[in-house]
Parts: sequence; C-alpha cells; structure tokens
Amino acid sequence: MGDHKEQQPARVGAAVRRRRRALELTLAVVAERTGLSVPFLSQVENDKARPSHTSLEKLADALRTTAVELLAAADPAASVDVVRAETAAAEADFAPRTRSLVRGHHQLHASEYTGDHDAGREFQHRNDELMYVADGAVEIEAEGRAYRLGRGDTLYLTGGVRHRWRATVPDTRIIVVAVAEHIEAVKDRTR
Repeated sequence: MGDHKEQQPARVGAAVRRRRRALELTLAVVAERTGLSVPFLSQVENDKARPSHTSLEKLADALRTTAVELLAAADPAASVDVVRAETAAAEADFAPRTRSLVRGHHQLHASEYTGDHDAGREFQHRNDELMYVADGAVEIEAEGRAYRLGRGDTLYLTGGVRHRWRATVPDTRIIVVAVAEHIEAVKDRTR
C-alpha cells in the first residue's frame, strides 16, 4: 500500500443547493432565471447530472455568484488523503511547531500543536472547534474561565468563543479540529 491521494471530481450540486437555499429561492425561480428545466436543476443539485460550463455560468448568474465560487464551495465526491507523521529526525527537535493534519479545501480543519506557543495570543473562530490533548497538559481560558486539561481530555468551543491556551508541561501535544471558516455552520447564535 502506497501513500496516495484519490479524489474524484467535485460535486457542485450541494454548493448550488446551499446557495439557492441561502437566497431563499425555489427551483422554479432558478429555472426561470436560467432557462434550464426544473428536473435538470434537481438532477444537478442531487449530483445526478453535471452542468456544462455554460449551464454553470447561468446558474451562477441566477444565484448572484460566479462559477468559480460555486466550484470552490463544491463538495469532493470522494476523498482519501493520508498525512504521514513527521520523521524521527524532526521529532528530535523539541521546538514548538504546528502541523496540518488535513490538506486541501475541506469542511473540517485539523492541526496538531506540539510544545508551547504564544500564550498571550487570543483566538476566535467563526465556527465550532474541538481541542483534544494527545500528550501533556494545557490550560485554556475561555468565556472568562480557566480549564485545565490533561492527556485524553477534550474541550468543545462553539463558534465565536474567544479563547487562549498554553502548555503547562513540556512536550505537550494537542489536536484542534474545527469547522472550516468558509462553511456557513452558524447563522445567528443568540445567547
């Protein structure tokens, strides 16, 4: 088994549907604006038909966006990507570092932080985030409270929560998984 990345063409249908729903448009309205049939548009949204470049441009115009934006927001049909651990030589260096665990443009971002970092740096992400302590211990300040987490502990933060963290023991390693910023996961969060 070798390392490889397999990816099929992007599924633009979900991006079209999300955009149409965000604009609160029916398929009939989009069909009228584009000159495309409702059954064809339904097939596009369900990824049973792939629009031509011309049809995609018409859809983009009707949805007040561009074909490039629709393609950028498209879901990959199937994706398998292996990100291998760093080599032993790199692990011998105990300097703080960050390593992305996911490559490309996806709905989730995951990063591994080893060692400490600028503990004064405050973070605030648009969407939800999960912090998992793989090794060591951290102190996380969020919503005016301090949380001490050890190996195996997790902390879940909803979108918009300001927070900062610091390692409290050497060689701490945390994994952060977050909903990507380009995903509209939170519309209006009331407190």
